[in-house]
Amino acid sequence: MLKNLVIVESPAKAKTIEKFLGKEYKVMSSYGHIRDLRKKNFSIDVENNFEPIYEIPDDKKELVATLKKMASEAQMVWLASDEDREGEAISWHLTQVLKLPADTARITFHEITKPALEAAIKNPRTVDMAMVSSQQARQTLDMLVGFDLSGIVRKKVPGAISAGRVQSPALRLIVER
Repeated sequence: MLKNLVIVESPAKAKTIEKFLGKEYKVMSSYGHIRDLRKKNFSIDVENNFEPIYEIPDDKKELVATLKKMASEAQMVWLASDEDREGEAISWHLTQVLKLPADTARITFHEITKPALEAAIKNPRTVDMAMVSSQQARQTLDMLVGFDLSGIVRKKVPGAISAGRVQSPALRLIVER
């Protein structure tokens, strides 16, 4: 039986971290987000307090199945995605999709060194739902406002790729207020 499964965002980090932690740890990558807001027929469940509706993209289904299998075989799962709000959301999505308990260990570190990893493992926490909510709000506003605005910006500004993420919804809220 697998003793410890650590899930990080990046496959490059996974290899390095596994070397530092040793044989009792299997380190795998989520390759970033494992699910996203539904893009086709984007909607939010208005009946359920505006809950976003998520789906696992086709290109992540095999990875999710592998992570589920490994998590079910592990004695302990450690969520070690990045320390920003995107990383926090990735950890939360992992708890949801892999059906992990809410108190699953969440570890963060600022450098990939043996002492930093050992310190993180000695001081785990749980997923910070305030940061997850922040990411959900940003992503939902981006979907509702930013995507449409990006199309207009691309037509009007030569060489423009998008209207940005937070800036577009924030500007709209300010203008409407």
